[in-house]
Amino acid sequence: MMQGQTWGVVAILFSAVVWGTTGTAATFAPDVSAAAIGAAAMGVGGIAQALVAARGIVRSRATLWDQRRLLVIGAISVAIYPLAFYGSMRLAGVTVGTVITIGSAPLLSALIEYLFDRRRLTLRWSAGAFVGLIGMGLICVAENLSHREVVGGDSVPLGVFLGLIGGLTYALYSWSARKMMLQGTQPSVAMGSTFGLGGLLLMPVLIVTGGPFLASWTNAAVGIYMAAVPMFLGYISFGFGLARVQASMATVITLLEPVVAAVLAVLIVGERLPSLGWIGVAMVVGCIAIITLPRPLGRPTQAQTSTQQS
Repeated sequence: MMQGQTWGVVAILFSAVVWGTTGTAATFAPDVSAAAIGAAAMGVGGIAQALVAARGIVRSRATLWDQRRLLVIGAISVAIYPLAFYGSMRLAGVTVGTVITIGSAPLLSALIEYLFDRRRLTLRWSAGAFVGLIGMGLICVAENLSHREVVGGDSVPLGVFLGLIGGLTYALYSWSARKMMLQGTQPSVAMGSTFGLGGLLLMPVLIVTGGPFLASWTNAAVGIYMAAVPMFLGYISFGFGLARVQASMATVITLLEPVVAAVLAVLIVGERLPSLGWIGVAMVVGCIAIITLPRPLGRPTQAQTSTQQS
């Protein structure tokens, strides 16, 4: 694996880790609605990205106008994603909502790349994604068994549906931002413009639902943390990684997010994760290793041999 791609993987791993802290952070502000948390995190964090990249955005305005279709797709996806994701967690439970949203993103991302870029799936990617999805399923089942109750009741189907929308929009803005980068736009400009416009679209939601953030210093601190660390730093790092690895690989690597969320729930929130869940954690870590570790040295493949001969 080339050095640049290695740093891209490291950057996306960092993003997945800080994103995995959002569920635990939200437990410290129980009075704040899911919509408010999502709008604050993605909206304020997105506008902050745009401000940091403002000079580059101004210089690249002609290029961005040429890429307006990708920009609009990405921005609308950014605006829908947090509402669908946090709504899914509210209706179907944190574990199920996270598993459906994050777990569906790699498959939907690969489908988008196949439909629009005609990119074929590799056996290695397919094997890694398969192992990771099984692991996430085990985490989901284990946490539900540990609670001994159905989370969400009749709202679970709607929560699952919202989770799929969250996974689709996550895959869409990852794909559109990477396409902009491949067409010559700097990563900071592509991410800043996409998330800045998406953040502006989320401001009306924050104005309507964000009152509880002002009710206490704790609620305000949670909002500031969510916007500054997981969304601002996390997505700057994610943009750096997207410029160096394919969107489908990036979304598979972020399967680490629910693992981090589950571990923090055990260590900080006090939830219990049965043995089945820890097996799932190991499988997700294994899936990341499958798709990211360098291939062992050995005999060249037929494709490599053909390339060398030509």
